[in-house]
Amino acid sequence: MNPKHRLFTLCLFISGFSFAQKGGKNKLWYNGPAVQWVEALPVGNGRLAAMVYGDPSKEKLQLNESSFWSGGPSRNDNPDGPKVLDSIRYYLFNGNYKRAQVLADQGLTAKTLHGSAYQNIGNLTLDFTDLKDVKNYYRELDIEKAVVTTTFTSNGITFRREVFASIPDQVIVIKLSSDKKNALSFTANFNSELKKNSKAIDTYTFQMNGLSSTLDGVQGQVKFNALAKVISKGGKTKIAGSGISVNGADEVLILVSMATNFTDYKTLNTDEIQKSSKFIESAQNKSFKTLLKNHLTAYRKYFKRVDFNLGTSEAAKNPTDVRIKNFATGYDPELISLYYQFGRYLLISSSQPGGQPANLQGIWNNSDRPAWDSKYTININTEMNYWPAEKTGLPEMHEPLIRMVKDLSESGKQTARTLYNSRGWVAHHNTDIWRISGVVDFANAGMWPMGGAWLSQHLWERYLYSGDLDDLRSVYPVLKSAVQFYEDFLIEEPVHHWLVVTPSISPENIPQGHQGSALAAGNTMDNQLMFDLFTKTKKAAEILHLDSDKIPVWNTIISKLPPMQIGRYGQLQEWMGDWDDPKDNHRHVSHLYGLFPSNQINPFNTPELTEAARIVLLHRGDVSTGWSMGWKVNLWAKLLDGNHANKLIKDQLILVEKDGWGSKGGTYPNLFDAHPPFQIDGNFGCTSGITEMLLQTQNGFIDILPALPDEWKNGNISGLKAYGGFEIDIVWENNKAKEISIRSTLRGNCRIRIPNEMELKGKTKLKKAKGKNPNPFFETPEIKRPLISKEAKLNPVEIKNEFIYDFPTEAGKIYKLKMK
Repeated sequence: MNPKHRLFTLCLFISGFSFAQKGGKNKLWYNGPAVQWVEALPVGNGRLAAMVYGDPSKEKLQLNESSFWSGGPSRNDNPDGPKVLDSIRYYLFNGNYKRAQVLADQGLTAKTLHGSAYQNIGNLTLDFTDLKDVKNYYRELDIEKAVVTTTFTSNGITFRREVFASIPDQVIVIKLSSDKKNALSFTANFNSELKKNSKAIDTYTFQMNGLSSTLDGVQGQVKFNALAKVISKGGKTKIAGSGISVNGADEVLILVSMATNFTDYKTLNTDEIQKSSKFIESAQNKSFKTLLKNHLTAYRKYFKRVDFNLGTSEAAKNPTDVRIKNFATGYDPELISLYYQFGRYLLISSSQPGGQPANLQGIWNNSDRPAWDSKYTININTEMNYWPAEKTGLPEMHEPLIRMVKDLSESGKQTARTLYNSRGWVAHHNTDIWRISGVVDFANAGMWPMGGAWLSQHLWERYLYSGDLDDLRSVYPVLKSAVQFYEDFLIEEPVHHWLVVTPSISPENIPQGHQGSALAAGNTMDNQLMFDLFTKTKKAAEILHLDSDKIPVWNTIISKLPPMQIGRYGQLQEWMGDWDDPKDNHRHVSHLYGLFPSNQINPFNTPELTEAARIVLLHRGDVSTGWSMGWKVNLWAKLLDGNHANKLIKDQLILVEKDGWGSKGGTYPNLFDAHPPFQIDGNFGCTSGITEMLLQTQNGFIDILPALPDEWKNGNISGLKAYGGFEIDIVWENNKAKEISIRSTLRGNCRIRIPNEMELKGKTKLKKAKGKNPNPFFETPEIKRPLISKEAKLNPVEIKNEFIYDFPTEAGKIYKLKMK
């Protein structure tokens, strides 16, 4: 090679190595290392997770493994339930709510066990002793690649660190490199606050093993083993205490594997040492290039399904934390698309087929006693985690939740028998890896026997997107068993003789002047959930030609459920009584379940209820905890108010600089949702809400750009999914749809609502829609007329246009619409 060419090539290498372009689409980036956990960057493969700090002198990876929880297989059913149930109902129907609460705390709430905690494995630390005068620091998470990269210079040498969690190879991969030979010297160790043992196995390998904590009297029984392998090019490695030291290496590859003895929610008999060793043994024979290729192939298969672009601005040149801080005062459309895709990134990284579902913190947790134990809070938060799964092209990520529902349908049968003398299965407002299904915490929070009813909606929802009859057949017994419980549990209330759920609460709210008790009968959310569970289970039975004898029974129950009610302020009542306070700004808006994620309330079929739901949102206000604002993005989108939904996104993207408890929610520097503290459901909820602004599918048709904000003038999104197996791409200009591409995977009628006149290219023609949509995936159930207070004043939501068309589709074909 010509020496000049050699020099030019070397300069290109050094230049590319040293001065990688800062930022770019789908990148979180920063000018300094993380000081606190909510500044660190998350990687995960559904089972293993790490938070990467990027400290030049003392790199830290905080580690998690999805099955590492406190305690062990356990139950929390209170055997005194049948002794107190009738008395509780008597007191509720007679207005003695406080006495009902006292009895529920004594006889229904778990006596001691209130659930286990998702726990922190510990840290991997890399101590570099000779790094001085650090300059040109840059740290990023590229969510298109799921790789964290840190670069900086020290003593004239440029260093680079790359970290990812591999789905196919089941290890966390760390590559350390520099632009000068023999420049890498450090000591690597594990540490943990839990009871543990650490040791070096040989001059390349070290491990840490330990035991989970005891909580609520349940002995810690989950064993973990963390294993690290150091593969060095050049230099020397040796044992240094319980870790490994590396001196003068050119490049180092560190593979981290973790495993526990968890087998399933009833069994702890896996050999955690053998399991973690197996992954290391397989991965150590692969080059970094191969490991990275395997990782990118598996990850991109999911991530690349959806692309979203709202344009960019000068703000995108700033680090991510600065962009969040400035978002309220300057338009930064690329931050919205980044935040949207970050939600998809988190779901891919925290919920993989065969693993555990994403918990309250997804899979990332740095505490042995995290807030709310980082359990599965199933009165909204767990369900919210999975709102984006189907619609943003990630159905595989839904699988762990579906499997957990199947587990709960087993464990919940014993709870139904023990607590209520009922058939079927029940779950309350919290569960954990052991699939507890009794009442936890205290009655005012936990006396909500509706967890099974809400989780069951995901089984039906999945079918509406896929049309997979085999899948529906496999989950039908779960639906039927959930219905069986309420067949026994529903009771006639004495005034209207409606069938109601009681005792229960409207999560997690206490009506004003209600004797300090949240307990009530016939709460609006419960009635909505009953309507959905019975109508959808009935529909599944009809599709599968099963249980024809049960249809009349279920129809009778549906007919006796309470109607929704509009109270004296024009609001959708949260309770059966008109107890709402217009000054109540509680974070839960549980009675708006009927607006979203359900579709019992919508502007097209129930305008009065839609207006009543809008009044609730106005009463509650916008600013709240992070996850609550994420839910409200969806709710305002369903009200077809894109500008208000956009305002909620801006409220959610307010920088919360420090972790910890506080009154106002927002977003941490690393884009994690701030309740505060961190809850991941806000991230997932906002990703869902943005999707609902651009595409809705619940109201009997595919609704294109139903809640497009004025500010989102131009943009495009591709890969969204709709009921009936349709895949949608949208391009818009000047707030009008320019091009729409619809791929049909199941065939059938496509009914589409568009914001402006368009034409369908090809032989197939658009016809104005008339009557009921013949496509069964878009069937909308008949809702009872609401009971409306004489004092209420209503102004129904205005629908701006009625461009609704039908056209037939064939499976596998793509249909393109263009602006006239």
